[in-house]
Amino acid sequence: MKILFISSWFPNKLEPTNGNFVQRHAEAVALLHEVEILHTIGDFSQQEEFIFDDKLINGIRTLIIYYKNSKNPIKNFLKRMKAYKMGFSTMKKPDLVHANVLHNNMLFAVYIKRKFKIPFVLTEHWTAFQQENLSKTSNNIKRIARYIAKNAGYIMPVSHNLKESLQLMGIKTPMKVISNVVDTNVFDIKPESENSDLTKFLHVSSLIPRKKPHEIIKAIHSLHQNGFNVSLEIGGDGETEPLINLVKQLNAENYIKVFDAISYQEVAEKMQHSDYFILFSENETQGCVILESYACGKPVISTKVGGAAEFIIDGLGIGLEKNNTDQLYSVLKKICRKEYSFKDKKQIREVVLEKYSKESIARQFTEIYQQIVK
Repeated sequence: MKILFISSWFPNKLEPTNGNFVQRHAEAVALLHEVEILHTIGDFSQQEEFIFDDKLINGIRTLIIYYKNSKNPIKNFLKRMKAYKMGFSTMKKPDLVHANVLHNNMLFAVYIKRKFKIPFVLTEHWTAFQQENLSKTSNNIKRIARYIAKNAGYIMPVSHNLKESLQLMGIKTPMKVISNVVDTNVFDIKPESENSDLTKFLHVSSLIPRKKPHEIIKAIHSLHQNGFNVSLEIGGDGETEPLINLVKQLNAENYIKVFDAISYQEVAEKMQHSDYFILFSENETQGCVILESYACGKPVISTKVGGAAEFIIDGLGIGLEKNNTDQLYSVLKKICRKEYSFKDKKQIREVVLEKYSKESIARQFTEIYQQIVK
């Protein structure tokens, strides 16, 4: 089939990692189908009305159209829809549109369905639609989401937690949970020199406040102060300066290293050279890093929040209560003392190969596509 991916979020020159999980879904689908990607985004620094950035990325034609942004949201929305129409006119006519994120951008999928009789399915990732966040999400956003969802042939939330929340919103469109994808060629088990004395922890994220990076640093510092031989690498594509300052205040530079944004491949390398991955978030739609760590054969310590709770499996990970810093410290201490038993690396990785590899996700999407395109 010819599949056109459109998304409210997608990696671009302004936000290089935004929606990279959508890009990975498209790459998975491209194993079995002919895929093109279309995205539009506003740029305040741009002088031209529209700039077309048309590239072949990882074998997929990817067209990103930048439009001149303004402070007028209605004007921006109309420009965005115009950019989508301009871009769509240059794409191969798809059999199906695969939309992403129930944001007003995806009204374009409804337009394509109405005008060209091309059906669409939609993958949902947005934390705004999780039950605990619904009261903070504006009624207008929810109303638009329900309208788009009503027109979709199928909705595929990335976690069961998100599926239940969408149903709570009154969305009755057929749904099936299809996870984010892990590139198991990149995230793989690598042989490493064993050092049983040092316990190496890793955290990679956007470093926003709900990821609680400061608390992770403090827990590792406390372990070190209490005589445990530990190290931590912590970083990502967020603000690292406050973390660097905290590490300096704690005199912890010898065993806690802070790093800036790194590539997908570099994340895999850090996971391969760590012992455990820590996720201490207040909320997660899914927590793809958990699966990436598993693909490298590495256990995970994570709060059981949102979709992340679904992936804390006995023998693979340890679950924590949200914001419970005492429990975080206690669990890490027990890990240092080898009081938990985990499955071996190959068994941990097998869980990901079975359900979350590119090949597996491509097959799961294809089953849905075939139901819609008859």
